[in-house]
Amino acid sequence: MSEDRESVVRAMNRVKPYLAVVLLQFGFAGMAIVAKLSLNRGMSQHVFVVYRHVLATVAIAPFAILFERKTRPKMTRSIFLKILLLGLLEPVMDQNLYYTGMKYTTASFTAAMSNMLPAFAFLMAWFLRLERLSIRSKHSQAKIVGTLVTIGGAMLMTLVKGPVLDLPWTKSASTHVDSNGVVQKPIKGAVMITAGCFCWASFVILQAITLKSYPAELTLTALICIAGSFQGAVFAFAMERSNLAAWSLNFDVRLLAVVYSGIICSGAGFYIQGVVMQIKGPVFVTAFNPLHMVLVAILGSFILHEILYLGRVIGALVIVLGLYLVLWGKSKDEPPTGGSEKQETSNLQLANTSLGDESAETASSPYVVAVTKVRPTDEAV
Repeated sequence: MSEDRESVVRAMNRVKPYLAVVLLQFGFAGMAIVAKLSLNRGMSQHVFVVYRHVLATVAIAPFAILFERKTRPKMTRSIFLKILLLGLLEPVMDQNLYYTGMKYTTASFTAAMSNMLPAFAFLMAWFLRLERLSIRSKHSQAKIVGTLVTIGGAMLMTLVKGPVLDLPWTKSASTHVDSNGVVQKPIKGAVMITAGCFCWASFVILQAITLKSYPAELTLTALICIAGSFQGAVFAFAMERSNLAAWSLNFDVRLLAVVYSGIICSGAGFYIQGVVMQIKGPVFVTAFNPLHMVLVAILGSFILHEILYLGRVIGALVIVLGLYLVLWGKSKDEPPTGGSEKQETSNLQLANTSLGDESAETASSPYVVAVTKVRPTDEAV
């Protein structure tokens, strides 16, 4: 019976990261829809980013204070500077670029372009030696080819429209102007989304590095949101200095977008991303973006009546193909996964026999060591 129980526990622990990132993609898909609706209603994307992270701070800070008061590492100047940079990269730079790009395009186009994120994350992880790469290895070749294919698919989506896919529920939609009267500019929007993806990938990599020296996911999430709120507010006031009405909120879809994105995507999202990253690494966290794209395309077609073009659908499929070449290559030589399984087996054996040597702990991967230091997060994913 004990062996059966151990196998069930190991299986559940292996499934947790996959379930967490899948749920995360569902949350991001809902955010894309409500965010696009609020932007179409005239909400300033710069103000939206500020409100989102203020609310995320309010939502996540009490949990950080409660659960990590005894395990929180000491704050150093290096960690503080990293937190400031994290707040600048994702809450300010990425999201302002991302939502401005969305304003000039559509939610489904933005979601598809976001699939460049794993390619950027892989290149940065390789450059910083967080990912292994050997030119002679088929797995590494798959990563390289997949990255190039992903970038090519993004260019195809941007430059080639193709014929309109006539769906019964989208025929009344305009192909050039959204409901707020903003003319769609796919090239300009694509450039902004691509730049946003680069900032987002930089954030993911820096978050992974920061968690090694500051393995308190809830506290780090709260501090990132605080830093992003202050820096984003400065930027938003500069951009909207002649339009103070942009800061007003009513009980409509704009308030819904702020609450939903703040609690689900920034608060819970950053935290879950950090926990999974400790176990599987930064590239794994970004590898499930195609699910987000598919969900947004379906919801956007029904709710926002967005037009689908054949060229963009083909480009999105090319991006997915490239992405899974990267994912396949990574799955064949991913040390964090193997280290995690070894650590799980070692822990179970130690629990059953009350014996074990110290070398079993030191053999685990750096991601796993960081997770085992913070007990409250073991139950989070």
